[in-house]
Amino acid sequence: MEKRTRVPEPTIARLATYFRCLADLADQEVNVVSSEEIAFRAGVKASQVRKDLSYFGEFGVQGLGYPVPGLLSRVASILQLDQQHRVALVGAGNLGTALAGFPGFARWNFHILWIFDSSPARVGQEINKVVVESMSVLPRKLPADLGILAVPGHAAEDVAKLLVASGVNALLNFTGAHLHLGPEVSVRNVDLTHELAILAYHAQRPPVGGEGE
Repeated sequence: MEKRTRVPEPTIARLATYFRCLADLADQEVNVVSSEEIAFRAGVKASQVRKDLSYFGEFGVQGLGYPVPGLLSRVASILQLDQQHRVALVGAGNLGTALAGFPGFARWNFHILWIFDSSPARVGQEINKVVVESMSVLPRKLPADLGILAVPGHAAEDVAKLLVASGVNALLNFTGAHLHLGPEVSVRNVDLTHELAILAYHAQRPPVGGEGE
């Protein structure tokens, strides 16, 4: 069994980055990789890669590096990406439709099996082979592992509570709204506008060593 105690949250986030790097290397048929190469691709130090992996046991051979297929499999197991994850998506607008059609989810074993929306015009439509259902059927028991919120911010709290009442306790929140849920619910927030605002600030600053520095 993988060790799961006292692992810092930033380590888990970096493991997801390492998984993507290793998957790319596997696609390129690279068989062995050094911690330095993983670090370069992930934008961290090699010592950080080694420290992160050490939480979960011994990896690789000193001086030889890490076998890519084996390390990819181990990281996938740690993150539970070697299992199928059933996802319920709420919101079939532009963002929700784009998310439902994103091919990258399947590679990481995330499969959107339910889509809900409050608009009668969208209910009954098929998006990526999934028929949109009415929000009015929620809450109901959903055998979903994860939920995605792609609804307007003002509706986020109510929609989140409907999913929680349906048995979904891990949510990816694209609404930009802060959710007031219990500690038993895991929430990851993805606020695209927030990220663009930060990027806009940095884009208008002069480069280091330039005028005004």
